[in-house]
Amino acid sequence: MTSTPVDLFASALRFGPDGDVRAAARQMTGNGSGAWQIAAFHVETDADVHADHWEMHPEAEEAVCCLAGGVRLHFRPDAPEDPEEVVRLREGTAVIVPRGRWHRLELEAPSDLMSITLREGTRLEKRTDSR
Repeated sequence: MTSTPVDLFASALRFGPDGDVRAAARQMTGNGSGAWQIAAFHVETDADVHADHWEMHPEAEEAVCCLAGGVRLHFRPDAPEDPEEVVRLREGTAVIVPRGRWHRLELEAPSDLMSITLREGTRLEKRTDSR
């Protein structure tokens, strides 16, 4: 078998429940395979990280890793009167997003990010001023 490099900024790695690892197109939602996805992203603006949307992964936790640059990860409050929790990630740091927790990103600078999660059931919800 010949091994070839995988461009992590152009595709994702999928780790199947049977131990199979494949390079594949990135997906925002799962495909029913039970595969975990590792994907790297070079992001320049808040639009690149869908800062105007909340995201939630009901089936697994997510590791959000800042490889270069800096980002703010916002957790949506449980009650409307509560403030958002904000975690700042600098180069070389990561945060674990709990399963089922709504979150979003905002950039502090152009960044290289990596996310690791099971995408099954992933949901996006447009952010409103009241949340």
